[in-house]
Parts: sequence; structure tokens; C-alpha cells
Amino acid sequence: MSKELLNALDALEKEKGIKKDVVVEALEAALVSAYKRNYGQAQNVEVEFDKSVGDIHVYAVKEVVEEVFDSRLEVGLEEALQINRAYEIGDTIRFEVTPKNFGRIAAQTAKQVIMQRVREAERGNIYNEYIQYENEIVTGEVERHDHRYVYVNLGKVEAVLSHQDQIPGEEYKPHDRIKVYIYKVENTAKGPQVFVSRSHADLLKRLFEQEIPEIFDGTVEIVSIAREAGDRAKVAVRSNNDSVDPVGTCVGPRGERIQTIVNELKGENMDVVEWNEDPAEFIANALNPAEVLDVHFDPENERACTVVVPDDQLSLAIGKRGQNARLAAKLTGCKIDIKSESDYAQLKENAGEQEAKQVEAPVKNPQDSEGANE
Repeated sequence: MSKELLNALDALEKEKGIKKDVVVEALEAALVSAYKRNYGQAQNVEVEFDKSVGDIHVYAVKEVVEEVFDSRLEVGLEEALQINRAYEIGDTIRFEVTPKNFGRIAAQTAKQVIMQRVREAERGNIYNEYIQYENEIVTGEVERHDHRYVYVNLGKVEAVLSHQDQIPGEEYKPHDRIKVYIYKVENTAKGPQVFVSRSHADLLKRLFEQEIPEIFDGTVEIVSIAREAGDRAKVAVRSNNDSVDPVGTCVGPRGERIQTIVNELKGENMDVVEWNEDPAEFIANALNPAEVLDVHFDPENERACTVVVPDDQLSLAIGKRGQNARLAAKLTGCKIDIKSESDYAQLKENAGEQEAKQVEAPVKNPQDSEGANE
């Protein structure tokens, strides 16, 4: 068994990259437990593995004391001195207690330890591989699904796609190949756990980087993304090169570039808008396709504004179930209140009248009070 064990340890180090010393240390600890369990011994024992020939020895470790109270843990000074005259009280002595049939138990234990270390090493390798893909897009194959997850095979690991990470209305059938965004990789007791998403805003960002070279190389930059997965998304972009139109670059000739992304997301509507350092201009762009007449910021809150649109564009600016306004607010980081031109004029008129009334309010004359007192 000793030669076979040494060969197994050498193979582990070469093939799996598991250091021999790490396995030996784990093996010695496991053999201590095995000895105590199989031989009903509670004394302090050590197991020593000879890495040169593969022999295993078990030693009972006892402390030298003046008077022995527990022979399993202690040895008298008189007995110790018979072994070696140099021993003193407080020293420890190792007595070999290796059972005759311990080789069989050692072989079983070694097999279990090696298998465990192989599993741990494989899990570690998989974790180290997939942690590099965190925050990236990968392509996987749908395997199965249950009431909690859709399971996606990424090659060496089965990733999980939860309900909130799925695109609403999208069906996932076995053997479908889909692109997913890895947003978290955990190293759990059961092995690496990879969490993927189809609804994450950064999935959209990575798709733009894949399909649009100017975004990948930094010529065009994505500033912000607002997305309601499966329905509609707004992407704000800016150009770092004055000669490059950021929106036109992303849309592509005849809309080919953006259509590729739309197709990957099963028809999700996509608005690409130009970022502008002027907040009013940016908000106007974000409310595309509605026309914006004016943007008035709250003097007490620079992140809140009232947007004025033509009367016939109010419903377009707000969008179906408020979606256009909601996405624009998320894209710009501003609280947006949308008013039609006539409503805003009426609001200003009412505010003007209220102000005029306050100015025209009669001021009581102090002389009138004096006259009344007289």
C-alpha cells in the first residue's frame, strides 16, 4: 500500500496540481481520527507519514509528570528516566502504538482523503476559472428548469437563472443556446455556484460592446442605461471623438447594429440617446421620441425638474403606463414632472395671480389704530 500511496500522491501533484504536503497533512489528521474511532482510544496521539517510503506510524504522546493520574496521557518521571536520563517534568515522550492491522484502515482513510482533496481541487479550479468571467457575457445551453431556476450549462459548471433574472415572457427550452451575464460567482461547500442574468442592465452594456467596435475601443462611451427587460430600454451614449456621431454609430447602417442586439433580446425596444453635459439637453434627449419645449429645474432641488411638451405630445412623453418618463428619469438620475404647454401656462398664470393677490393685500395703517384708541 505504501508504494501505491506514494505513486498516487505524485500523480495528484502532477495532474491536479495538489501539493503532496497538503495531502499528507490532511491524511495524518484523518488517521488520528480513524485511530481513535476504530480502537476506542482517547489519548493524545500523533500519526506520522514517512514520505520517503510511505510507512505510517501512530504515536501516543504523553507528558512526563511526578505522579501519574491518567496513564493514557501521562508517564511517570521514574519511567521516563529509564528511557532517557535527559527527560524532565513537563517534557513529552512519543510511544509507538501502531496497530498490526492499521494498514487496512490507513488505506481506506487515504482513499477518502485523496478523493476529497481531488474534489476540492476541481471545485477550486472551476471557481478560479469562472470568477474571471464575473461581470461578463457567456453563451450557455439550457438544460432544465424547476420552480426556482432555469439551469444553464456553461461547460464545466451549471449556472442558475432565477425568475427575477429572466426576461418576462421569454421561454427557455432544453438545448436552447442563450447569452447570459454572469453577475456573481460563489465558492460554496457544495462547489462553485454561478448566478447569471438575462435582465441585468449590464447584459445590455456587454452586448453593445460586442456588436459595436467603437464602444469596445472607447471611441463611443455608454454613460448610463435604463432598462425594463423584455419591453424597452434607453441607452445614453457620448463620443470621445468629435468626428464620430455616437447615436448613428450605435444604430449602424439601416439600423443593422442595434437590430442585432434587439434580436438577441427577443424584440426588446431600444432607444439610443445622446448624452449632453447640459442637464436640460440631456433630459430632452432622454424623453425621445417626444418633443420637449422647455425644462425648468426646481431652484431648491437641482435633481428635480418640470418638462414642458406640446399638448399633442403629452401622452407620448409620458409613455404607456408612464414607461417613457420612468426610463428617462432613471437614465438621467432626475425626478421629472411632465406638463403640457397649456397646463404649464395655466399653472404659471395661477401662480402669477396668487402672487399678485399677496402684493395687493391691504396693509393696516398704524394711525387708524391710534384713532380708534382715541
